[in-house]
Parts: sequence; structure tokens; C-alpha cells
Amino acid sequence: MKITYWITTSILSIFLLWSSYSYLFSKAAIEGVRELGFPDYFRLQIAILKLLAVVIILIPQIPVAIKDWAYSGIILFFITAIVAHAVNKDPFIINLINILMIGIVITSYICLRKM
Repeated sequence: MKITYWITTSILSIFLLWSSYSYLFSKAAIEGVRELGFPDYFRLQIAILKLLAVVIILIPQIPVAIKDWAYSGIILFFITAIVAHAVNKDPFIINLINILMIGIVITSYICLRKM
């Protein structure tokens, strides 16, 4: 259980860090967020919240109750991304990746609660 937790949590953390970095520094990602209709401050807010979520889920000393909120926020991010990409008629592969990431989030969370 512990190995599965750390594998899924590591994959999730790497994805969130990469996404956060892209939201802050990649011109393509910045334009992509604008094309989805979100204001610039939302992009910055999401990038910072993703970084905070990574810190919260990776530090073992942080209480599980706080981790619960981080996992909830991560799921909300992916649901928002799925809706935005579907409305924008983006390629389905983008939403498939988001759905896969939701599965990884759920697996990580279940493993956390069982440890």
C-alpha cells in the first residue's frame, strides 16, 4: 500500500509541478488558458494552489485533514479542466489525460487513508 501511495503521489506531484511551471512560464500554456476563457489572475491562482497542494500531499507531518482539502482541490482542478476543454472542443486526449489523473488522485488518496 505504501509503495502504491508513493508512486501515485509522485506521479501526481510531478504532473502538478509541471503544470504549475507551465502556467507561470510557458507562453503556449498561458495562451491556452486565455483561449479557454479564463482571466490571467485565475491562471496564477491555479499555479500557486497546485504548488501548495504538492507541498501538502508530500509532507508526511501535515495532518490528514489538511491533505483531504488538498486532494479535494486537486480533483476540482481536474474537473474544471475537463469541463473547460470539452466546452472548447479540444482534442479528447486532453480530457483522457485529465480523467487518468483523477484516477491517480483517487488511488493516492485511498492509499493515504489506508496507511
